[in-house]
Amino acid sequence: MSVSYGAVFRDPGTARGVLFVALFGALATALAMIPQMTAWHLHSLIIGMVLGMIFANTARHRVPESWNPGIHYTARNLLRIAIVLYGFRITFQTILNVGISGIVVSIAMVSLTFFLGLAFGTRVLKMDRDLSLLTAAGAAICGAAAVLATESVVRAAAWKSTVAVATVVLFGTLAMFLVPLLYRTGIIPLDLHDVGLYIGGSVHEVAHVVAAGNAISPETGDTAVIVKMIRVMMLAPFLLILGAILARIVDTQNGGKAPVAVPWFALLFIAMAGVHSLDIIPPGIVDGINHLDGFLLTMAMCALGMETRFSKFRDVGLKPLWLALFLFVWLLVGGFFITKAVLTVFPA
Repeated sequence: MSVSYGAVFRDPGTARGVLFVALFGALATALAMIPQMTAWHLHSLIIGMVLGMIFANTARHRVPESWNPGIHYTARNLLRIAIVLYGFRITFQTILNVGISGIVVSIAMVSLTFFLGLAFGTRVLKMDRDLSLLTAAGAAICGAAAVLATESVVRAAAWKSTVAVATVVLFGTLAMFLVPLLYRTGIIPLDLHDVGLYIGGSVHEVAHVVAAGNAISPETGDTAVIVKMIRVMMLAPFLLILGAILARIVDTQNGGKAPVAVPWFALLFIAMAGVHSLDIIPPGIVDGINHLDGFLLTMAMCALGMETRFSKFRDVGLKPLWLALFLFVWLLVGGFFITKAVLTVFPA
């Protein structure tokens, strides 16, 4: 399902769906302010995802069908707008502080995760190639956005994208909870900056990275999202290369080239960071933008949770889950050792 950015202003059903998600976002934001939630470092993004998943698997059928495009709009379109606005939390100086280590971690994790996932899915699990490819791309680059962008090149059936997105959101959510917990228990022996490199290179969705990083510290969150956005920016060359490879493998009797989805939100993220770096916008306005951005991210997490139904796995069996689990373990374990190796060669 694709919903244009202007649909929320033209279609009442889409607008109601967005407002419905906003109510969940407001509830998640309010719950995050409870002292007990703060003590457990439960960010509004995490709470929003959990609320959305509970709703999806218990009462989603009660929502009018006309509202569904609004939920999808929030999970895709508003998420990308929120990532663009996240640029106002970053300056080019912070990007320079990440250094070559962040770039190397990003390139290594994207490349290895994709090829390992594709090989494990097609050769070990004997899965459908397109489903393996979509799942591997989602885990390697930027979650659901990468799955949807890759679908435009692969031309896969819609259900395959749905399953791939569900696995990414499910295991990305698990990583979002698990990584901060492992850090606090001392199992991940990295400092605040280096664990940001690790999170940015190993957690699935951009919003998951934001939540996991900020659950540890603002410094970790900033570092993590910069590394993650480097991964996101690799989506464009990835799609171009993938399209060229598929053009050689697949019989192109219909002619023409598959359209390539360029991650414009990654480019605008950099542009907003550039504007912020110029220090031309008053701090009060920047603070307001950051608060708005935080709420939009919370809404997006609620909507992603609402689109995660466990019943999606029934028709395709457990193989997609096994592939997603393999990638999840690789990202957490392999990502740690790659981060350590890169930091040894390129100290932060």
